[in-house]
Amino acid sequence: MYDDILIPTDGSDTVPETLAHGLPLAADNDATVHSLYVVDSRVTAAADDETGADLERSLEDEGRDAVADVEERAAAAGLETVGEVRHGTPAKTILEYADEAGIDLIVIGTRGKSPREKVTSLGSVSERVVDNASVPVFVVRNAGADE
Repeated sequence: MYDDILIPTDGSDTVPETLAHGLPLAADNDATVHSLYVVDSRVTAAADDETGADLERSLEDEGRDAVADVEERAAAAGLETVGEVRHGTPAKTILEYADEAGIDLIVIGTRGKSPREKVTSLGSVSERVVDNASVPVFVVRNAGADE
């Protein structure tokens, strides 16, 4: 049913819980696990030139580490992996990657937001992915998230 499963990562504390759901799905379907980290171009663009370059390098390093972590966990489960770090707006880049790579399922974590955070923010990455994905999206809510 699922040949290619995308597990986007931001390196946060929601990732282990997301993997706890996504990796068994991949194993049950003998699927390739795709890991994607998006360096948010809005963050790097907001910084001055010197700070922006340092910040971009730092985020790229963080992204490589986050992707490597997912790949290591997937490989330990005997799964084939593909990992990539891209630049862009997270939700849009996740959706573009899913279309380009022929992804069948996206497994994405969410930390949950308080009602106040929901009112003051533009929405979460996971919400935007769910709203705009052309494939099924499995959302894993962090057990420690407040609502």
